[in-house]
Amino acid sequence: MDPECSKLLPALCAVLADPRQPVADDTCLEKLLDWFKTVTEAGSSVLLLQENPCLVELLFQVLKPQDLSSGVLSFSLRLAGILAAQENCFQYLQQGELLRGLFGESGPLGRAAWTAPTVRSGWIQGLRSLAQHPSALHFLVGCGALGTIFSLQGDPSLFVASAAGQLLAHVLALCMRGQAEEHPGPQASDWPTCAQQIVDHVEESLRSADSPQVTQALNVLSTTFGHCHSPWTQALWVRLSPLVACLLEKDPVPAAHSLVDLLLSAARSPVLSADCGLWETLAQTLSHLSCTQAGPLALGVLKLQACPQTLRAQAFGVLLQPLACVLEAAAQAPGLPGLPAGTTGDSVVVDTLLSSKSACVGLLCQTLAHVELLQPMPQRPSPWPQAPLLGAAVAVLRFCNGSAAPTSDVGGRLCVILVGCVRVQRAALDFLGTLAQGLGPQELVTQVLAVLLEYLKSPDSSPTVLKKAFQAALRWLRSSPKPSGCCDMDPHSQQFLRELLPVLQKRLCSPCWEVRDSGLEFLTQLTRRWGGQAGFRHTLLASEVPELAEQLLRDPESYVRASAVNAMGQLSSQGLRATSASPEYPGGQQKSLLLDLLHILSADSEGFPRRAVMQVFTEWLRDGHAEVAEDPEQFVARVLQVASQDLDWEVRAQGLELALVFLAQTLGQPASYCPCTMAPPEVAPPGRLAQALQALCRVRLFEFAFRALFDCDRPVAQKSCDLLLFLRARAAPCGNPQDAGSSPNVASAEAALQRWRAGQQGQPQEDLEPEAVMAVLRSVDLEGLRGALAESSDHVEKSPRSLLQDMLATVGTLVENEADCY
Repeated sequence: MDPECSKLLPALCAVLADPRQPVADDTCLEKLLDWFKTVTEAGSSVLLLQENPCLVELLFQVLKPQDLSSGVLSFSLRLAGILAAQENCFQYLQQGELLRGLFGESGPLGRAAWTAPTVRSGWIQGLRSLAQHPSALHFLVGCGALGTIFSLQGDPSLFVASAAGQLLAHVLALCMRGQAEEHPGPQASDWPTCAQQIVDHVEESLRSADSPQVTQALNVLSTTFGHCHSPWTQALWVRLSPLVACLLEKDPVPAAHSLVDLLLSAARSPVLSADCGLWETLAQTLSHLSCTQAGPLALGVLKLQACPQTLRAQAFGVLLQPLACVLEAAAQAPGLPGLPAGTTGDSVVVDTLLSSKSACVGLLCQTLAHVELLQPMPQRPSPWPQAPLLGAAVAVLRFCNGSAAPTSDVGGRLCVILVGCVRVQRAALDFLGTLAQGLGPQELVTQVLAVLLEYLKSPDSSPTVLKKAFQAALRWLRSSPKPSGCCDMDPHSQQFLRELLPVLQKRLCSPCWEVRDSGLEFLTQLTRRWGGQAGFRHTLLASEVPELAEQLLRDPESYVRASAVNAMGQLSSQGLRATSASPEYPGGQQKSLLLDLLHILSADSEGFPRRAVMQVFTEWLRDGHAEVAEDPEQFVARVLQVASQDLDWEVRAQGLELALVFLAQTLGQPASYCPCTMAPPEVAPPGRLAQALQALCRVRLFEFAFRALFDCDRPVAQKSCDLLLFLRARAAPCGNPQDAGSSPNVASAEAALQRWRAGQQGQPQEDLEPEAVMAVLRSVDLEGLRGALAESSDHVEKSPRSLLQDMLATVGTLVENEADCY
């Protein structure tokens, strides 16, 4: 331990032990425990106590009947557990019966403080830290702690109850650690005494008619099988699995959620996966649970790497039953071709769907989410029923928007329940978008595009539903097959796009800003993907969409302006801007978008549009946009001049990204180079380097980068450091450093650097020259600066000494206010 910290500890322990003193908040105590844990992991806990006896005195003070705060009591219990985790320190503390006093009935357990959940939680966490060696097991049995842990499983505080169950699982694993290589029998006589008590308690809870007790037992077993894969767990399963199976005979099945967790935890265990009885229990559970309860179990079974094929088929059938019911209710073809054998609309599932709106919505959303998770997995069932799933998704969406025409009574009632249900609409659209990764019959794909168009056109679609409909439409357009020998869209997608653009045009005029924003995002993605294809270009330019997107650069909502900037950046890059017919621009001449974006960068009051402009400008420079290519130096100079004055650190950081692209292009080096890599870039030829440095000086890139090197926002300084390291690694010595060092240009540059380091603004007295820049660049310890920037901004304030000083300062123990403010 640091000597300075040792000097501060006695005063802090005295404060903590004095009930009259105000104590620092729980966050400081938590940090203090983290520090003690680090110290004990690095060295001897006994030595720590011998060098700092005030810690033992603090623990003894806790035993006295006084009104210590619950936070200090909890801290002391946890500290004792951390110290006693080492067996020799456990024996050291036991010499004075300290641990028995803290964790036995004579300690906080028997006081009024025990009513505070914080104290009960600290007691459990202390024992959890302490239970690391055989001596701790004897202590737990001897002091009667097991009984208290059993009772805390039913604690009204969920945190305490959960921690108690996890502690029992940990103690059971510790008891059986010596049996790890052996195969104890399922009989109680074969188990250590402490383990017998725990297993007997679990057995008794599983037999209980009280559902919470059953839940507690199942949670302990789930934790045990999930974290311990030793051979003895097989004996535990053999002993307790009959009781688990008996739960299925009750109606309703108690603690169904915890039962599912247990069975999946056991099925994932490499020790138990070869047990045929486990798979039989899983199959029985799938049959006995309600459709809502069986869904998570079915999904878990299908995610298993190794599982009997019959069980997988059963699980998939259970998972698909709600969608099969929807298909039947929508008057689809009889027999539901394409679904796995035996997957039909179960009457119990139908009853659940029709029982209430909440039950119907919950079951459908759960099923759609589960099947959506399965779709991209390599272990998903094969063959995958793509066509029925597409039909089910379309049917659900039609039920929700009222366009379904069911002929059955079930279908009519589903229409009434689901019409206008936004939650199901969102889930079904997400599911439909995921299904775009697979193929389907053209007839069904046409239905998919039609229902998406219905949702995009409908005035009843909420903004979130519209956003998801746009996303799903984009995914289906991306997945559409390309005509052979052509890079354009297929005819069906082109027809869909022709029908979609008038809808998009209308949505860009919506009074709801979220809708305008979603429309612009969709337009940006469309243009990025198909901007170079003739069919898309013709359809887009025949619409008013580009003109409307440009008008939204002046939208009152900043999010929309930012999205409009991105959209116009893409449209302009692809040559898809609308031509102006105003007298101001005769002959269809276009107004410069560059000037519009520069105005936004310099004048917009919100940060989002300005950040978007910087991103667009960086892409334009990287891709050689026509307006930029006319005079790249002038473009970069103007952008950096504006960005350097921006108060938004992300704009300044993006300015450095643009500067890096320009620097790399000027030097002929890929901008993806990272100064952290082992292999340095090739050094530029002297002639080319000199020309490049002159260009960089003309655009005042170095002034921007050097000022950013001392920016108060760390990400900006880090990016500037990387940029200058990139330049230094790329540049050969330019001129004679000794000659350059005495020139007035170098003096001016160094003076400017000092002012920027001090946080002052302003330009150097003279324009920076390449020789002066390189001399200054070689004089700055960029590697050291990068290391300093890599540290957290509060690395000094987070030190243990600072923490102790802060805690003492809160009670006025320090004469001077030496607290670090953070």
